[in-house]
Amino acid sequence: MLPNETDSPIDRDPEIVHYATNNDKHTTPASKDDYSLNIFQSSLNQLVHILIGIIVGVSLLFALRDGFPTDATSQHVILCVLGYQLLMGQAILSLSPHNGWSSRLKLVHKRRAHWILQVLGSSLTLAGCHIQVVDKGVYWNTMSHTLHGMFAQLSMVFSVVSLANGLTSLYANELSKFRVPPSLSKLTHICFGIVGFTTASIALCFGFDRIEFRNWASDSFTTSMIIFVATFTTIIIINPFITFYNKSRVLFKNNL
Repeated sequence: MLPNETDSPIDRDPEIVHYATNNDKHTTPASKDDYSLNIFQSSLNQLVHILIGIIVGVSLLFALRDGFPTDATSQHVILCVLGYQLLMGQAILSLSPHNGWSSRLKLVHKRRAHWILQVLGSSLTLAGCHIQVVDKGVYWNTMSHTLHGMFAQLSMVFSVVSLANGLTSLYANELSKFRVPPSLSKLTHICFGIVGFTTASIALCFGFDRIEFRNWASDSFTTSMIIFVATFTTIIIINPFITFYNKSRVLFKNNL
């Protein structure tokens, strides 16, 4: 078992509000408002998965429009979309209590799935960006000449920092022995992750806006794709943003 991982029972039924008693056997039905909220949040989660599937599927069709992807641009599209939107998106969703495939996992397994997906996603995206940079024969300063390149740079930086910071978050309890607040490393990990994923989605939107994609699809279809990306990105970052806010408030109160 990894450090800073504690085993926990499988999540209880969200439709039941559990009250702690001596025997922990008494439950009462959840309120109608709680039930409706759970249904709404679960529906949003399903919508996110549908939108991710559409975005990834269309991007792969575009990259494979001429057959096997032998050119660097097609390989760049495939690796980055699979890395960012699919794997890293699922890495964030894996910690959500309303995510379908991970909602019944124990906390230790949720965390394990999170860092495995994050490592795989980061590896694919870095490989995809490296292929494109090598093919173009350009480096850091030249990439920032386009909005797509600028936000791609930012997403790379914050994704790498978030990945490295994930290790300090994983070992937060051990670092507390050196007077490093456990919440601090977790807060920075969440913050870097939110910024990295958001900038990656913005870069993808500017990628869709390029003339090559618009000619292959259409203006109206391209606009729909950009709206889809904005929608699922917003929904995905809601839960980590709330977690960031709550942890920040607790850390601030404890240090007053």
